[in-house]
Amino acid sequence: MGLRERKKIKTREAIRAATYALVREQGYDATTIEQIADRAEVSPSTVFRYFPTKEDIVLTDEYDPILLEELRSRPADEPWPDSIRHVMREAVRTGVEEDMEVARLRTHLMVQVPAVRSRMMESMSVTGRMLCTAIAERTGRDPDSLEVRVWAMSLMGGLMETSLYWAENDHRDDLTTLVDRTLTTLQQGLTPENP
Repeated sequence: MGLRERKKIKTREAIRAATYALVREQGYDATTIEQIADRAEVSPSTVFRYFPTKEDIVLTDEYDPILLEELRSRPADEPWPDSIRHVMREAVRTGVEEDMEVARLRTHLMVQVPAVRSRMMESMSVTGRMLCTAIAERTGRDPDSLEVRVWAMSLMGGLMETSLYWAENDHRDDLTTLVDRTLTTLQQGLTPENP
């Protein structure tokens, strides 16, 4: 990685760190782009160059391409649900282990701030379209087929609800276990709890 690319990453991280610190100190709504820029020691226009909206600062990460590559690297004969489960477990482990406090803050803001939740839904839609490509490569299906799109977006919706559930319940459950439950529900459907 060249110096320019390293500088970009460092700037993005400084903007994110400034945002998280300010949100913890004074709340999301009270935090302005100007304050974020000042804390990160960049100009407001630099903040907007890296993140079009304040919501993007909170939500944007670099995991989507990594997830796609991880899916592509799974054994070709591995059942698709097993591949997804493995990759999702790794994603949760990486995301939460990297910074549990940030993971909790992000999901808390998704619950508390409608604009963050709305932007998260848009972001997950983009991730879902990327997932369609991976599913198509793996299954030989058309990435634009109804079945592929429904499965991918069902997964995205399930993961969104899992994140909200985790935050609404004060992050007391293990997130990997919740993601496993989500994937099991998508794979097996709902069965009566008390047959």
